[in-house]
Amino acid sequence: MILSAAFVLALCLMCAAMVLCLWRLVQGPTMPDRILALDTLYINTIALLVLLGVYFPSQVYFESAVVLAMSGFISTTAFCKYLLRGDIIE
Repeated sequence: MILSAAFVLALCLMCAAMVLCLWRLVQGPTMPDRILALDTLYINTIALLVLLGVYFPSQVYFESAVVLAMSGFISTTAFCKYLLRGDIIE
């Protein structure tokens, strides 16, 4: 009973954090703000997948969280390199 209530609370808080990050992604005044919001959004998505993987007994959530973490790191690095240099591949 207490564990399911904690799961619902954590799920609601993660969804609220994702909505706020999405708002900053759309509303952000500068490009670094948008890149940071996108980075935080995919980190919150990873946390949500891990939370679902703990609640539901399936390995698919953990595997997808690892894949999302790798692709998110690469995309954030590429966005930052494009922002600093104007070119991704040298």
